[in-house]
Amino acid sequence: MKNLLFLITLFSGYVVMGQAYPSFANDNEIKFNIGLFLATTTVEGSYEYYISEDTSVGATVYFDNDAEDFNGNFGIGANFRAYFGYQPRSGFFAEAFGLYYTGEEDLDDPVPILRANDYSTVALGLGLGNKWTTRSEKFTLEIFGGFGRNINPEDFQDTFMYRGGLSIGFRC
Repeated sequence: MKNLLFLITLFSGYVVMGQAYPSFANDNEIKFNIGLFLATTTVEGSYEYYISEDTSVGATVYFDNDAEDFNGNFGIGANFRAYFGYQPRSGFFAEAFGLYYTGEEDLDDPVPILRANDYSTVALGLGLGNKWTTRSEKFTLEIFGGFGRNINPEDFQDTFMYRGGLSIGFRC
């Protein structure tokens, strides 16, 4: 009898699972940067996939009618986020991002030169932000900001770029 009780106790550890957080079914999030749209009429959409309760990977794409704007007229990039909070998938976060963007350089010289004013470049950067979720974990609101440095071409290597905004999101 003691052996049977010992075996039941031993194998019950494999069946019982204790978790600090409930399992989440909504691993995907689609976001729209409403703050950037209201400030500069730039349309930016993002997608975020949660790897775990503390980390995620994502992608961003934006379009702007003004090619001479601060981050050009088109951009696409990826990011990796780590969340530091008491609630999973929300709270304070830090991110590393890469961004490819294109635009036009504003040339102050009235005399035409041989070099074209179109450019495309890649930037790497870091950012910080905070995310809040509703009680149902379906809708999100986040505020974020970050800056990066262009890594090519040589004319733009000394140039910094920044990104930021206020995004609303939906988890599905």
